[in-house]
Amino acid sequence: MLFGPADPKHLHLMSFNIRMASDDTRPGDSDHWPDRAPLLDALLRTEQPTLLGVQEGTFPQLPVIQRALPAHRMVGSGREGGSAGEHAAIFFDAERLHLEAWDQLWLSDTPRLVGSRTWGNQVTRILTWARFRDANTGTVFVHVNTHFDHEVEEARVRSAGLLAGLVTSPELAELPILVTGDFNSPALSPAWQALVARGPLVDLWESADRRATPAWGSFPDYGPPVEGAERIDWMLASPDVHAEKIGIGAVPAGRPAPSDHAPLHALIRLG
Repeated sequence: MLFGPADPKHLHLMSFNIRMASDDTRPGDSDHWPDRAPLLDALLRTEQPTLLGVQEGTFPQLPVIQRALPAHRMVGSGREGGSAGEHAAIFFDAERLHLEAWDQLWLSDTPRLVGSRTWGNQVTRILTWARFRDANTGTVFVHVNTHFDHEVEEARVRSAGLLAGLVTSPELAELPILVTGDFNSPALSPAWQALVARGPLVDLWESADRRATPAWGSFPDYGPPVEGAERIDWMLASPDVHAEKIGIGAVPAGRPAPSDHAPLHALIRLG
């Protein structure tokens, strides 16, 4: 266990690219979803995040998360529309967090056009956002979860601009903002600069009171954790959000992992 269930005054925020299920694997392969699914189930049952931003999950994989977190509900659809394609889903503790609104945008010049991509990327990319009221503190806040393109830097920079515009829009600008995602680029990259150095958000890895783990890279690719490797998965927030601690849940060498990415965890205090 890295953080475990949050107390009533805190939120346990978790971000995890769970790695899509592939048809090209066999039992015993690191990437074989039937072998990875029980590992994901065990991790989520132990950690019990209040909020979970999932990247790359396909529709048949999502029931594993729902069974592990039975008190949670999900918002988000596939990037090709409906259940088709990977999801940037948000799972939330529905016994504590009251969902007030949510939406999904496509990272393109036509963000409300399902399946759209206009910035040179060959893969459709999305973000999901939800506005919640915390029953414990009364605080209203927003969680944004996304997955940027893995090939085209221009698409990542334009996606960062769309995200920055969303969180500064009149609908959301006055609320605390939490952002989770696989950004497919390291901190200090042009996309990070657009969101943090020149943008409206802070990087919780930098602003948190305490780091619960070494600075592992967030993409070990089923290998051992490497301190100082690239952190391509980020947790960002508006400056009014206070993270008491943050950590990267890398799996020790020699143990099987639920994904090629490592999950990120943060303990957040709102209100």
